[in-house]
Amino acid sequence: MTERSAERTAARPAVDRDDTAGRPPLTERIQAKLASAADEHRANADAQPAPPARRTRGRAPRRARLRLTRIDPWSVMKTSFLLSIAAGVVVVVSVFMVYSVLGAAGVWDSINQTVTNVVGGDSADDFDVQTYIGLSRVMGFTMLVAVIDVLLLTAIATLGAFMYNMSAALLGGIELTLAEDQH
Repeated sequence: MTERSAERTAARPAVDRDDTAGRPPLTERIQAKLASAADEHRANADAQPAPPARRTRGRAPRRARLRLTRIDPWSVMKTSFLLSIAAGVVVVVSVFMVYSVLGAAGVWDSINQTVTNVVGGDSADDFDVQTYIGLSRVMGFTMLVAVIDVLLLTAIATLGAFMYNMSAALLGGIELTLAEDQH
């Protein structure tokens, strides 16, 4: 016995036997815990019967039951940042394409003509809808929205990883069953 463990043993207060008289002995408590764990394992195994596997070369696919207990928030932040940048680029290009198609289809000229007919007079002849919703304004607003989306999506995904880690610490995480591919 080392010197340190002897000090720890000597420093421990004496256990009052009257206080633990109502509890079962340690061996019984351990056996009860092991029995309940074994029962839970059997219940989990019986609850999800595996579908019949295709036999290839006389061997069933290997299966592994895993539990996802932690997600690294830093990797979630990096991945969500890159994916949200890609989504922002897609949004900007899509808005540009829609604006160009609307211009090529004559929608802006049609809106100008409609306003001129409805309002009438000389002041309506000077109206041009593209001074209000021109390409530079629309693209500027779209880029602003894309930048805000990148920041928000990155923050939400990172917070989601932190929240998952906290809930997995309490509840144990998500259980997965992985199978080997037969092809």
